[in-house]
Amino acid sequence: MIAVDFLLLLLLVIIAVAAISAKDILTSIMLLGSYSLVIAMEWVLLNAVDVAFTEAAVGAGISTILMIAVLTRVPRFEKEPKEQKHFFNLFNRSELLALATVVITGVLLISGTWDMPAFGDPNSPANSYLSPEYIERSYPQTGSHNIVTAVLASYRGYDTLGETTVVFTAAICLILLIRSYKKNER
Repeated sequence: MIAVDFLLLLLLVIIAVAAISAKDILTSIMLLGSYSLVIAMEWVLLNAVDVAFTEAAVGAGISTILMIAVLTRVPRFEKEPKEQKHFFNLFNRSELLALATVVITGVLLISGTWDMPAFGDPNSPANSYLSPEYIERSYPQTGSHNIVTAVLASYRGYDTLGETTVVFTAAICLILLIRSYKKNER
């Protein structure tokens, strides 16, 4: 099982590098869609099927369609930079700031996982306290026979509403971008 996880991680790195390196924006969009599908496979391996469905539908489906819709209004190929950067002048200040932010955030996220219980530990707080509560109280509190439906629709209803709002907002922003580009064309 660990070999499959490492294989998927390697595949994700290869896809990410290919998406960044591609000069054709359509190729990058297709690679990002495949990236989302590989992430969805990893969620399935982690037994988070609901997250996998969301990733496949939103990440690989809707996002890819919206990006292709934007591509109908913008140039398909990336323009070549006017001046080439030399080896010692690889990054400007804003790129270094972005790189430092990513590295610091990554270190903080990884250090935050040190206190987590082992994956699948039956004595973890989620399995010791949370799961029995959901199993005992989900039907009386929500009226749903399916525990997953009770959690997603009732207990995490605001979270689901927030996710829907994020997708809707992204779609509206893309529509506004397409309209502003179309106006600038005239």
